[in-house]
Amino acid sequence: MAHDLVIRNGTVVDGIGNEPIEADVAINGDSIAAIGSVAGHGTEEVDANGHVVTPGFIDLHTHLDAQIGWDPEMTSVTWHGVTTALLGNCGVTFAPCRKDDREFLAGMMETVEDIPKHAILTGLPWDWESYGGYLDSIERLGPMINVCGLVGHSATRFYVMGERAIEEQATPEEIEQIAALAGQSVREGALGFSVNRHPGHTLPDRRPIPGTFASREELIAIARAVGAEGGIMQTVPNFGKVDEEMDIMAEEAETSRILFSAIGEHREPLDEHVSAMRAKGLDVTGITVPRSGGGVGGLSANVMWWTPSWRELNKLDFEARLKAIQDEGFRAKLVAEVRDNEQTNEHALRVTKRWYPLGDGARPNYTQSRYESLADIAHAAGEHPTEAWLRLTLESDGKVLFHQRGFNVNLENLEKLITTDWAMPGLGDAGAHVSQMIDSGWATFVLSHWYRDKGTYTLPEAVRRITSVPAHVLGLKDRGILAVGAKADINVVDIDRLEERQPYMVHDFPGGAPRFQQRAQGYRATVCNGQVTLRDDEHTGVCAGQVLRNGAA
Repeated sequence: MAHDLVIRNGTVVDGIGNEPIEADVAINGDSIAAIGSVAGHGTEEVDANGHVVTPGFIDLHTHLDAQIGWDPEMTSVTWHGVTTALLGNCGVTFAPCRKDDREFLAGMMETVEDIPKHAILTGLPWDWESYGGYLDSIERLGPMINVCGLVGHSATRFYVMGERAIEEQATPEEIEQIAALAGQSVREGALGFSVNRHPGHTLPDRRPIPGTFASREELIAIARAVGAEGGIMQTVPNFGKVDEEMDIMAEEAETSRILFSAIGEHREPLDEHVSAMRAKGLDVTGITVPRSGGGVGGLSANVMWWTPSWRELNKLDFEARLKAIQDEGFRAKLVAEVRDNEQTNEHALRVTKRWYPLGDGARPNYTQSRYESLADIAHAAGEHPTEAWLRLTLESDGKVLFHQRGFNVNLENLEKLITTDWAMPGLGDAGAHVSQMIDSGWATFVLSHWYRDKGTYTLPEAVRRITSVPAHVLGLKDRGILAVGAKADINVVDIDRLEERQPYMVHDFPGGAPRFQQRAQGYRATVCNGQVTLRDDEHTGVCAGQVLRNGAA
């Protein structure tokens, strides 16, 4: 029997956790037709000899809501084996939205997620009001990979309450309306509802985004409405009130599946709370970035200090910046302005203890010990941290980047977190903080570091955590696994060669705004809905994605 596509002679890892087998995988249309020894020839074939064949990876935390409007290839995640991306995290979405509220939602997304407002307003069609209409619009854009979405608390609350949503508690009548709208959005196709409790996420005028301090009663009412339609509740907690936040989530979990953002600095209390919930049979999953999370800076991105000369440097383009720091006198001014100001100097000495050069190799180094920071490098060389920054920058012709560890700083503690039965690797934040950070390659890092280099995970377990587990969280029964009848979202990976490439800056947003990109090495092929979207680390130009909607839709 002829098949549309056959992946030959690979090591098949099914995503469920079973031991790998040597087999072919045959695909007809958008589904897997056979796994085993496949006779005959496929219309198209992929040679997987010596490679691992896995389900496509599922990214549970992206903010590609805006970028998808002008980048249907959804870079950088599509260079890293992701075949399904969840939009709408952290309570900030573009629907539901009345025409007069577009500026408000775009401004909120700019300050919370560092996505330029101009790009949002000009790069999206804005041809919707309801959440279902938003999904219809995304479908018309023709994304490269599968897309699904959460409806956000901020947009929903603002739709019901208007300006009062920002700082006031909802009345009982408004709570009923907010919950009803949340349920309606899930019926229209949202896979769930996202909540943001982090006080640091604010509007342009520094007021909290709508919903930050919403009452327990409001959140429980929403969870009941969302859960009744089969949706999930996604939460960014207020980590200043971990016990209180987890208590609320425990009550939400009585009626809805729970997905939340976790960080290693709170591993022990989180483990205690979540383990207790799961012991009661509640469906609760956390995700965390599988390395230290934080910004990326360097000469090509944001320069480091905000004294007059550093601000002057920041106004220049890259080539002019590089030329400027080659001048010995200007370098001396840059150093002196930081070193000779007591407050600025104290700040520099403190923060550079968390800055780590990514190195000058093709593969960025995310795993230095805590004692290999920029501050440590400077101390060993008898330099001020600004001098070390400038020296390393010049030695690399301006290319070196510095990873600024903000959370999950202790990698040993992080390893303990991501080996619990509830904390999964993820939280790449693709599409957000675009000129400040780039963790879109988190799945590549899981397989290259935590499986191959470190041995923390077995291969079946590493694959399970980035495929079938997130598929379960989203309620996707036919993705995240390799089985006959399942959708043909598949990766063919050269594990020995697999790694991320160094981040680099581009200016391809509407209006020329900058953002980081990051490529990968080691992907022989990525297949989405039966079509090859990537071969040998390069996109094929095929956009085969679907908008995946809640079953109630």
